[in-house]
Amino acid sequence: MKKKIRINAGDGYDFVIGGGLLDEIGRMAASVMDARRIAVFTDSTVNRLYADKIEDQLRQARFKTYRYVYEAGEQSKNLDTTAQFLDFMSECGLTRGDAVAVLGGGVAGDMGGFAASVYLRGIDFMQIPTTLLASVDSSVGGKTGVDTKYGKNLVGTFWQPSLVVCDTDTFDSLGEDLMLDGFAEVIKTAAIKSDKMFGDLENGLFTENMSDIIARCVTIKGDVVHDDEKESGLRRILNFGHTMAHAIELESGYKISHGRAVAIGMLMITRASEAHGLTEAGTYKRLYDLISSHGYQTEPDAPLEKLCEAARRDKKSGGSFIKLVYIPKIGEAAVMKVDFDELYDFYNV
Repeated sequence: MKKKIRINAGDGYDFVIGGGLLDEIGRMAASVMDARRIAVFTDSTVNRLYADKIEDQLRQARFKTYRYVYEAGEQSKNLDTTAQFLDFMSECGLTRGDAVAVLGGGVAGDMGGFAASVYLRGIDFMQIPTTLLASVDSSVGGKTGVDTKYGKNLVGTFWQPSLVVCDTDTFDSLGEDLMLDGFAEVIKTAAIKSDKMFGDLENGLFTENMSDIIARCVTIKGDVVHDDEKESGLRRILNFGHTMAHAIELESGYKISHGRAVAIGMLMITRASEAHGLTEAGTYKRLYDLISSHGYQTEPDAPLEKLCEAARRDKKSGGSFIKLVYIPKIGEAAVMKVDFDELYDFYNV
């Protein structure tokens, strides 16, 4: 069953969820975009699975298409790959009236959206997420970005898509590891905004109601983004667990994936905030039990000193302090400032 959620950010756009939607992609694109030429941006893995179908559907809708394929993996999410894609769009002669179709996971969405936002000072783009992680997180809200050698997503923009199409049939090609990568963000969403949803996850309803869980996550994130599109206040709560997660990813050379790093990061901040009396007693245990029951790693490999040093370069830092998101209890989130000189002691509990 197809679900449609309206995201009221930027000019507003629809997030459509359901099976078999790749077969409707051309019609849906034509209904929201005036472009006649579209550059399809995807990675080497997704290219083999879905790019031919996407281009065929777009051509049937009378779009002229061009395809750019980069090597799959976080290591490609950088300014060099972005510059190559920008040159490709220029070579194809794309104008301000044309568009980008981003096909793939979070790396594709972040980088392709960033390229669309800076090409000719901004052209339309649509998101076609093919992973659970991208569907519940990066495809919603207009955050774009690429990594530098100093950290994750340190260069980026806010640029809202014209449409997001989530075909849940694409999840059939994902292994358990990639599904768990996305599930960590599902847990995060429930932890910061819905005790009811967290309870459903504890009761095992995740795999039984995939489209419903995605819709609930998208609705929650959409509401937050509507109230704070450019992360000047409320939207910061979406970073629960992410400060240490980004440090864990960086210190592992991105061998630890984003979702698994977020799982560890959520546990680290909740253990610390509960120990300091900021979080309701028993919250850490509920979070730990849910995360560990799905086989996630629960402790970082890197020493805490190194993670705290990496956190200094996080986007959420400001001067001599960093803003940390914690949960006073399941379903609620808050933000606090911690001086860098006190960060190690705060986490070392």
